[in-house]
Amino acid sequence: MTSTNLPVLFLKRNEDRRLSAGHLWVYSNEVDTSKSPLSGFEPGSLAVIQSAAGKTLGAGYVNPRSLICARLLTRRPRAALDAGFFERRLRSALSLRESLFEQPYYRLVFGESDGLPGLVVDRYGTVLVVQITTAGMEAVRELLLEALDNILSPTGMLLRNDSSVRVLEGLPQETQVIGEIPETVLLTEGGVQFEVPLGAGQKTGWFYDQRSNRQAMHKYVKDKQVLDVFSYIGAWGLQAAAAGAAGVCCVDSSPVAQAFMEKNIAANDLGDKVRLENGDAFDVLKALQDTDQRFDVVIVDPPAFIKRRKDIKTGEQGYGRLNRLALKLLAPDGILISCSCSMHLSEERLQHIVYQSARKQSRQLQILERGFQGVDHPVHPAIPETAYLKTLFCRVPAT
Repeated sequence: MTSTNLPVLFLKRNEDRRLSAGHLWVYSNEVDTSKSPLSGFEPGSLAVIQSAAGKTLGAGYVNPRSLICARLLTRRPRAALDAGFFERRLRSALSLRESLFEQPYYRLVFGESDGLPGLVVDRYGTVLVVQITTAGMEAVRELLLEALDNILSPTGMLLRNDSSVRVLEGLPQETQVIGEIPETVLLTEGGVQFEVPLGAGQKTGWFYDQRSNRQAMHKYVKDKQVLDVFSYIGAWGLQAAAAGAAGVCCVDSSPVAQAFMEKNIAANDLGDKVRLENGDAFDVLKALQDTDQRFDVVIVDPPAFIKRRKDIKTGEQGYGRLNRLALKLLAPDGILISCSCSMHLSEERLQHIVYQSARKQSRQLQILERGFQGVDHPVHPAIPETAYLKTLFCRVPAT
C-alpha cells in the first residue's frame, strides 16, 4: 500500500513541530480529533500524518489505545509500505552491524534508531530473538519475519513478546518459537565464554548495550577486590575476574541467573576468584556493610528504576539509595561504576545523584569516564529517548 492511498491523521495547530524537527512520535493530545477521530483507526493501521495547515509530514501507524498514538515510518509521501520497504530497512540495519562486528553477535535492530519503531532484534549467530512492542509492528509481523528469513536464513527465531509495554498497546504478552531454538546459546565477550539463556533469561537474553563499558572496566580491576551488583549471569563480574581481579563478589536475586552464573564460572575455571551472594541487592549490600567488607571496585548496573515519567521521583530515590550503599562499601581510592538504563533519567541527573550520595558521606568524587550504549544501539539525534544508557566511572579519593 502506498501512503497516497491511506487515511489522514491530522494534527492540531503547532503540534507538528516535534515531527518537523525529526522526532517520530505523535501523542494522542496532539491529534485534531474533530477532523480525524482516533476512534476511526484500527490499532496498528497505517495513516498519512498531516499538519493543521495540510502539510504532509509522512506516513506511519496508529494506535488509538496508546498515549503515543502514532509513530512515523517514512517521510516520503509516496512510499510503498510493503514487504520491500521493511526488507530495505532491515538490510540497512544489517549493513551497519556487519561493518562493526566480526562475529554475528549484536543488536541487529534498535527500534526508532533503525527506522523501525516498535521492533528490537538481537542476533546470536544463526538464532534471532525478536521483540515486537507496538500494534503497528504487530500488524506487519509476518512481513518482518519473512524479511528476516530472506536476509539471514536463521535456523530459528524466538519471539519474546512478553514485555509489559505490549499491555499499554493492547497486545497480549506471549512467546513464540519459529524453527529450531536452543534453550541456550554460547557467546564470547572480553575473553570469557558465556552460556546465555534465551527463553528463561532477562529480556532478550544478553545485554549487548553494555559491551563497550564492560571492556572499559577491565583496566580498573587488576589485583582488585570487585563487587558486582545486579550481576545477572556474570557479564561484568566474570570479565573482571578474567581481567585479573583478585576476587569478585557477584550479587543477584534470581535463582535462574545464579544457576547460569555457576555454569559460566565453571566453564571459565574462575571458581577460585568468584563468589556468589543470592538475595535482594539492597539487603545484601547492607549485610556486607554490617560485616565491614570493603571493595576496591563496585559496579552497580540495576534494571530501570524509572519506567514511566510518573516514576521519576521514586526512581531517583532508588538510585540514590543504591549509590549510597555502594559508596559505603568502597575502599579509599576505589572505583564506582554506576549505571542507569532508565531513559527518563538524564546523564546529568545520574551524575548529580551519585555526587550527592558521595557528599552525604563527606567523600569526594572524580569522574574518570562516561560510558554510553554500544554502537549497535545507535542514538536518533531527534529522539532523546533512544539515548537511554548512562555509565559513570568514578574514583573516590582517600582525601
